[in-house]
Amino acid sequence: MSRDGGAARAVALALAAVVAPAAIAADADADVLAQGRALFLQGASPPCAVCHTLNDAGASGAIGPVLDELQPGPERVLSAMRNGIGLMPSFKTTLDDAQMRALARYVSKASGGAK
Repeated sequence: MSRDGGAARAVALALAAVVAPAAIAADADADVLAQGRALFLQGASPPCAVCHTLNDAGASGAIGPVLDELQPGPERVLSAMRNGIGLMPSFKTTLDDAQMRALARYVSKASGGAK
């Protein structure tokens, strides 16, 4: 193998070591967002879409705040889901922590609240 071929291979391996984890992380985030969207639409009880408007989900609930306007960050969403707020009930007995985190990630990303 020529010197140039070895250098090119080393660069390709180094690039793969950087790109592959990023691609895996993007796939994992896509899975979390898909799970969060499903929970928003029908998995939570009651479903978030019944009360909230969120354009990405095609939801037009009129009881809770319009999430596209509120643009909550994930911690704000988690706090509301864990503790309830106003008419919104707590979900800590019906959703596990991973589900609440997925839903919070989805709402914050879809509404523009994720930084």
